[in-house]
Amino acid sequence: MFPQLTPSGTADDDLLELELADPPSARPSQPQPSPARADSPNRSDDPNDPFTEGHQGAALPGSAGEHLLQCAYGTAKRARRFYDDQVLDHLNPQMKEFISRMEMAFVATSDSRGECDSSLRAGPPGFIEVLDDRHIAYPEYRGNGVLASLGNISENPHIGILMCDFVSDLIGLHVNGRARIVEDPDLRAIHPALPAEFDRGRTPERWVVVQVEESYVHCRKHIPRMAPVVRQRSWGTDDIKRKGGDYFEAKGTPRPWHRVDAEVGAG
Repeated sequence: MFPQLTPSGTADDDLLELELADPPSARPSQPQPSPARADSPNRSDDPNDPFTEGHQGAALPGSAGEHLLQCAYGTAKRARRFYDDQVLDHLNPQMKEFISRMEMAFVATSDSRGECDSSLRAGPPGFIEVLDDRHIAYPEYRGNGVLASLGNISENPHIGILMCDFVSDLIGLHVNGRARIVEDPDLRAIHPALPAEFDRGRTPERWVVVQVEESYVHCRKHIPRMAPVVRQRSWGTDDIKRKGGDYFEAKGTPRPWHRVDAEVGAG
């Protein structure tokens, strides 16, 4: 049974009070780069990265681009505090528990040219499997056949996943890493504890296995409060109308790869 919650678009009173108690951030008048620490280099090999040169030891999270902008905008100290306090290179028990109850995730990928795609994945709680401290996997079912996310992963393994709790805790978790595509029988051979019973009888065709490189919190301040409601859905259908139809009226609109005139003439 779903909890009886009233969607408000904001956090509850306790969280709002906590947010209002946050002191305003002081912004320096001039950029103040944070001195690099010798024990934490950046993972980037970019010679222009201000946090790379002369470092020894484990890599500092983030890209050369974000480090340069941290210096330019005077946020380097604040960013470093976030790296040190919140960013892990694995999943801790609290993160694994959080993932085990998520019902949706936003997945970001890009191809070898850096052209991006974002997509929604959803399922019953725990549809994203935690394989161990450094690996998660989510199932891929029969879809529209485009395979945009998988196509990107086949060219470029980098992936970013955002999971949000919109109902109770109003918090999010980022998981960034490297993905690979594994067929369902192959993954089951390695992880026989994968579920055999699936929601609505759907069986995964394959899985995306993600090796975790970064995991960190997403601030709750702007996560809206939502409430789940019972909804009748038509699963496993190819009926265009039931799947949303031409909601955005794209069908028949001229585009470079769609030869509308040729099709009409041929008919």
